[in-house]
Amino acid sequence: MTKVLVGMSGGVDSSVSVYLLQQQGYEVSGATLKLFDNEDIGILDKEKTCCSLSDVQDARNVAMKLGCRHYVFNYSQWFMEDVVKRFARSYEEGQTPNPCIDCNRYIKFSRMLERAKFLGFDYIATGHYAQVDRDPSTGRYLLRKGADSSKDQSYVLYTLTQEELSRTLFPLGKMTKQEIRTIAEGEGFVNAQKRDSQDICFVQDGDYAGFLERVMGVSSPTGDFVDRAGRKIGRHRGLIHYTVGQRKGLGQTFGKPMYVLDKKKAENTVTLGSHEELFSAGMVVSEVNWIAIEALKEPMEVTVKARYSMKEVAAVIYPLENGQVRVAFDEKQRAITPGQAAVFYQGDLVIGGGTIIGPVSEQ
Repeated sequence: MTKVLVGMSGGVDSSVSVYLLQQQGYEVSGATLKLFDNEDIGILDKEKTCCSLSDVQDARNVAMKLGCRHYVFNYSQWFMEDVVKRFARSYEEGQTPNPCIDCNRYIKFSRMLERAKFLGFDYIATGHYAQVDRDPSTGRYLLRKGADSSKDQSYVLYTLTQEELSRTLFPLGKMTKQEIRTIAEGEGFVNAQKRDSQDICFVQDGDYAGFLERVMGVSSPTGDFVDRAGRKIGRHRGLIHYTVGQRKGLGQTFGKPMYVLDKKKAENTVTLGSHEELFSAGMVVSEVNWIAIEALKEPMEVTVKARYSMKEVAAVIYPLENGQVRVAFDEKQRAITPGQAAVFYQGDLVIGGGTIIGPVSEQ
């Protein structure tokens, strides 16, 4: 019998994934990943965040109800190094990273798959809303959007390798959230109506700057607000307190609405400007992982998301000599942010994605 190890976060999605795979005839076990101790990230409430004791217990209760083995894997050392510290370094450099993508890249798939193979499992599975299939003409494994467009998580999965895709199952890919909750209610799961986790799991109340200063010891010195011409127009509190597109919370007024256009670590400056100046004709993307193709050899028409909440927009992507990609939008886009991910699509198919270096003002 084919053996599957399911990552169980304690939420309803992963719990129903276990149930569905059992119904399909797989031999299923669950695994909850311990990513951090709350005390290590400055959280005193043990029942808050996705690594709380109640989450582990919820996962264990569902596993027991379904009659499957449940493991707890301690990945806190790697999570701190590969996710939390990378997050802090990126913010120090003036970028705005997405640590959920790094967690998928370095922990939830690579290390979990490594452990699963060691334990004799054929596949791993998660409760992500996405789909995997295979191109019969090329043999490449493909990543597609989840059928429920309101829950699709393909954006945060663009780093998956061919090896990882070949050994990963997404049981919820063709389902809606309401269907998942209905199954959980019908089966009497303790987490049937549990709320989905929001925001970054290791940052309490979304206070990124406070987390970086209090917990990670990041020092972000004050510096100058400047305009596009480099003229000093005020003083900022430190780069980590600002992100591209921000208008509120600048700490001072300028007689007209001003927005964060850019942050420069070397000069320790935050560039401010008008709303119109936030719009860019394109961007440059690095560290690209291709899924549907082996490499980009010629221009390609795609749609692209430059942040998780962004609606896809039409663009053409062009290969650059150093493996980077230049993206030319059909229409200018607002607040292109260094450090965020850009993911390329054709229909529901993920072509690939990478990390935004910065915007391009003109094509």
